[in-house]
Amino acid sequence: MQELKGYVRYRFRSEEEDIDVLLEGEADWVRGIVAELGLRKVGWMMPMAVDSTKMTSSGISNQDTHLPSGKPKDMGPEPDPSRIPIIRRPIGELNLVAKLVEAGLEKPQRPTSDELRLQLEDIEEPHPAQGPMVVDPMAESWLKELLRIVVRAHGVTAISTETIALAASDYLGDREGLELELFLESMFRAGKIVKVHGGDATGWGPSPAWLSSGL
Repeated sequence: MQELKGYVRYRFRSEEEDIDVLLEGEADWVRGIVAELGLRKVGWMMPMAVDSTKMTSSGISNQDTHLPSGKPKDMGPEPDPSRIPIIRRPIGELNLVAKLVEAGLEKPQRPTSDELRLQLEDIEEPHPAQGPMVVDPMAESWLKELLRIVVRAHGVTAISTETIALAASDYLGDREGLELELFLESMFRAGKIVKVHGGDATGWGPSPAWLSSGL
């Protein structure tokens, strides 16, 4: 076996006998272990990267930057677990709303149908939607404007069928109840809006691609 010095790696594998030996350390120590295992005539040994050059990338000699064990001197201080803050709390007692306030953020407030109605009345009438999958061009355009307000003005991802009906039924061809649900389902199947199931109500929100697309 080649007489190497410094930090080395020894490897021997035998798939037939299911043997896999990997040793790393000072050359003399590794050779001693290899001899004890009776492996001096098999396997291979190679110098580790820390000893393969005399200079580091920073231009400092390896002789100056390594301890006798071959480890670098400039790896920084040893980890100090006592400096890591420990926070314990009973499960379920984390107040996310309070944490958002501490971070300068506000919890999104779900808008009422009256608020949405007033905001919808303040915008200009949109152009009719276009495309082969459009069933009611104006209803689709007004629904997009309604959901745009919900997302961008209130930071909410979805509103219920009832809220949509109360806020914009007459904008959506006077659809309400089952007729409105069927219209929303058709928009969902077309990939234009998303459906959110929660509790006793179903919520509807805009698909990002649809919301950002032109009419």
